[in-house]
Amino acid sequence: MVPPDPSSFEICSIGGNVATNAGGLCCVKYGITTDYVLGLEVVLSDGTAVRLGGPRLKDAAGLSLTKLFVGSEGTLGIITEVTLRLLPAQPPSSTLVATFASTRQATDAVLAITAALRPAMLEYMDRVSINAVEDMLHMGLDRDAAAMLLARSDSRHLAAELEMKSMVEACQAHGATEVLATDDPAEGEAFVVARRSAIPAVERRGTVLLEDVGVPLPKLPELVAGIEAIAAARAVTIALIAHVGDGNTHPLIVFDPADADAAARAQLAFGEVMDLAIRLDGTITGEHGVGRLKKAWLVD
Repeated sequence: MVPPDPSSFEICSIGGNVATNAGGLCCVKYGITTDYVLGLEVVLSDGTAVRLGGPRLKDAAGLSLTKLFVGSEGTLGIITEVTLRLLPAQPPSSTLVATFASTRQATDAVLAITAALRPAMLEYMDRVSINAVEDMLHMGLDRDAAAMLLARSDSRHLAAELEMKSMVEACQAHGATEVLATDDPAEGEAFVVARRSAIPAVERRGTVLLEDVGVPLPKLPELVAGIEAIAAARAVTIALIAHVGDGNTHPLIVFDPADADAAARAQLAFGEVMDLAIRLDGTITGEHGVGRLKKAWLVD
């Protein structure tokens, strides 16, 4: 399979990352944007340009104003320059793909994996997103699976072997119907492309309300089950993809805007998902920010 060009459906700017304190597929091991921001130039509302932080890996002098501006979504000022911490390139990854007959089995496997180690990547796709991606890429994904986990280890040599062995055993112990482990870069990348393609694939099915609620890891099974219950109660399609290694989920609510009743049910489901996350001691946004759509759920 030839992976699609990611630039055909994705764009991500450094400024946007910093303004929303964005995350992504490798945050479970490497952290989020704020962990790599050393300094900023910010223009305040009166036009004053200020510099915060600088090219220092450690700095404990005074308040951490740099961290305050990361994730502020433009409410404190406009970020015009960023000084970032860089890391050496990671070694080649080994990849694991596991499918499950139930979402509970998959989330239990996630808890078992994260209790023992921090993989370089630990991602989740549900049946709706699996089928949407298969419709678009035709790569032979299991359409009958209730959930699929995608994990990676970029540790070196024996450590990578031990990590992969631990993840395979965790998936098997929690009822995985199929487990594939590979150190072939092309094969592993094909599955990563499948995960990255989930949002554009689901968008082919209708208008999407994109959420990014997060919960503490022990509450992950309750969140996934609760989202399934909301979808059933409101008779809406919700595709669930997730950075499950750190509890950050992306419920994608699909609806037809020309159908007033369907649109209303989608909006109700959107709010109920956020209410559910809050009840589970979670957050209404793990990485995309509040914006205008979620203002009503932002606690004062």
